Amino acid sequence: MELVLVRHAEVSEEARGRCYGRLDVGLSENGHRQSRRIAERLAGEAVAAVVCSPARRTRETAAAVAVRHELDVTILDELSELDFGELEGRTYEEIESKWPELYAAWMTEPSSVAFPGGEALADLRARVAAAVTRLRTEYDGSVVVAITHAGVVRAVLADALGMPDDRFFRIDVEPASITRVGWRDGVAVVQVVNS
Repeated sequence: MELVLVRHAEVSEEARGRCYGRLDVGLSENGHRQSRRIAERLAGEAVAAVVCSPARRTRETAAAVAVRHELDVTILDELSELDFGELEGRTYEEIESKWPELYAAWMTEPSSVAFPGGEALADLRARVAAAVTRLRTEYDGSVVVAITHAGVVRAVLADALGMPDDRFFRIDVEPASITRVGWRDGVAVVQVVNS
């Protein structure tokens, strides 16, 4: 299987500068344009399935790709962004001010952080790995487009490359970017990152 990971397109203004893992925000006008460009970039691919997280921003991005390929979008909860719990919707400055120790650990040793009322990176990695295993079984030999989140893309790449959690945030994943991972004889091969 080749997994084409697409980070959702640009979100609406009210979410920018905020921690919005599980907040259900939509796309900006530019984000809708980006979604159409993603669909154009993937138009020549023999896509077997388009999957996404339940978040509105991924569903809006996925719709443009699915229409182009005459496919339905399949929602996979496992492709949801990291649950930041009590930090959801707060600005990064507010988080740093209210939870300075948590913020410092998040920035330097992310594997040590369990977000209050949310998840830890290990939780994200486990559920994403399970989803990828299921997709690989179901779509062996096919191309699957997964519209998801930066954390999910990082989790797939970290697993593919055997990276420890504390290097997780060293991978840049821009909105509307494409990352490709394929499997050859069961071994993950990273083909493209953040294109």
